[in-house]
Amino acid sequence: FLTGTDEHGIKMLQTARKLGKEPRALADEMTPKFKEMVRRLGCSNDDFIRTTEPRHHAASQAIWRRMAAKGDIYLATYAGWYSVRDEAYYDESELAVGEDGAKVSPQGTPVEWVEEDSYFFRLSAYRDRLLALYEDNPHFIRPASRRNEVISFVRAGLRDLSMSRTTFDWGIRVPDSPGHVIYVWVDALTNYLTALGFPDESSIRYQRFWPADLHVIGKDIVRFHAVYWPAFLMSADLALPHTVFGHGFLLNKGAKMSKSTGNVLDPLAMADDYGVDPLRYFFLREVPFGQDGSYSHDAIVNRINADLANDFGNLAQRCLSMIAKNCQGRVPMPADLRAVDKSLLRRTDDLLEEVRATMADYAIHSYLEAVWKMVGEANAYFASQAPWALKTSEPERMATVLYVTAEVVRQLAILAQPAMPSACATLLDQLGIAPQARDFAALGDAGRLTAGAALPAPHGVFPRYRATQPAEA
Repeated sequence: FLTGTDEHGIKMLQTARKLGKEPRALADEMTPKFKEMVRRLGCSNDDFIRTTEPRHHAASQAIWRRMAAKGDIYLATYAGWYSVRDEAYYDESELAVGEDGAKVSPQGTPVEWVEEDSYFFRLSAYRDRLLALYEDNPHFIRPASRRNEVISFVRAGLRDLSMSRTTFDWGIRVPDSPGHVIYVWVDALTNYLTALGFPDESSIRYQRFWPADLHVIGKDIVRFHAVYWPAFLMSADLALPHTVFGHGFLLNKGAKMSKSTGNVLDPLAMADDYGVDPLRYFFLREVPFGQDGSYSHDAIVNRINADLANDFGNLAQRCLSMIAKNCQGRVPMPADLRAVDKSLLRRTDDLLEEVRATMADYAIHSYLEAVWKMVGEANAYFASQAPWALKTSEPERMATVLYVTAEVVRQLAILAQPAMPSACATLLDQLGIAPQARDFAALGDAGRLTAGAALPAPHGVFPRYRATQPAEA
């Protein structure tokens, strides 16, 4: 799992100059903030790549040399439209006219006419190979809407791609060509290989993790990942990633967030307000992966209070509180299971296969819907069996209902961990589950709760949202 900061390019250079700083100084100032954001949001990345690192310079120059050795790079002059904000070249046919009458890119960003000496990559020579790739591997580009966009773009014909810049020097040097720096997207894409030790293809990481299973990217950079990147890899005789998934945008009041329009949100402020795990849960549950999604304060609060506090949190708290009060704080010993007990346990045991099917299709919202459907079934079971009414009349039955409910909560907490790692870890602590018994291999019979095991005093894991001043929607 890789993330990082793309620190080269004319956009970075211009921003630094406006601030009266050197680009490296600006990168050194900003990168720790991104690292802290990744940490605060509970991301489990294995590496963090800075494109200014020496290891990345070596990898980028190595892939350049391999493409050049293939005869796919040549020197010429580039004349055309370029978007500094997108760090992308555009054909005249792709441009539109903005409100001020100036030409803009398909993303609505300003473009400028550029003329300079440049090395080019023979992208046009890879049209047929790319189309064959998409045809033979229908899941190479996901979702289908992105795949169709890319196929249409490639079928229309490809022009050779400008691969170097000479009007500035903030970038990775082209091997053996003073005055040229490598086009920032060649540099940026190569980071996937850098983290694995490339150009050392014998490294343990490279052998284990390349080709990548999945590139998760924004839909606005699908062209770079699904057209340019596979062509570069083909030229360099390197294996291609299995899937490129272009996710949608998070919209604010129906519009794409942009610093230029002033409608950006601070993810850390939102995490402080709602909590990291509830915020993760909301976006993963609310927005089908691959589509654009909007958010509102009311929608987030509803998910927190209804799904987390009322449904899952209340179920766990009521069950564990009854165990603490009526079973000496130990996992109760179940008596003979009735049909209703066996049915709930069986459906919970079978949930993993349903979850795996949804995740194989990258339907993260469907995975969480399946888990919360079982939360609903467990709540219905608990209410119908009414263990609070059985303490005196049927204490063995009370113990059985509490055991079955606690076991279901255990499995649901394990299944919900990818979305809410911190909260689910706390809940599993309260169930006395050892750290090594919290993966999917422990689901079902393999990890059943041990009757008689002592449990810590329970406390609420999913509190209701309350704020004196609601976050801005």
